[in-house]
Amino acid sequence: MQTAHIQIDGMTCTGCTASVQKALQAQTGVSSVSISLEDGVANVDYDEALVNQQQLLDAIEAAGFDATLTSL
Repeated sequence: MQTAHIQIDGMTCTGCTASVQKALQAQTGVSSVSISLEDGVANVDYDEALVNQQQLLDAIEAAGFDATLTSL
């Protein structure tokens, strides 16, 4: 299990976070998603054998937001 820390630009409300959460949870291999609207960051626990970081970024971008990987 891996954890991706993703900076998300464009989230302005709880509806935005819900959209991002739904997009990430739809990815096979994602086990949990935690999103901070205030910080604009998502922490995603995922199985690297089933999904990769680029697929996570692509899912967020398909939901209408800009996403980049960050480190803690």
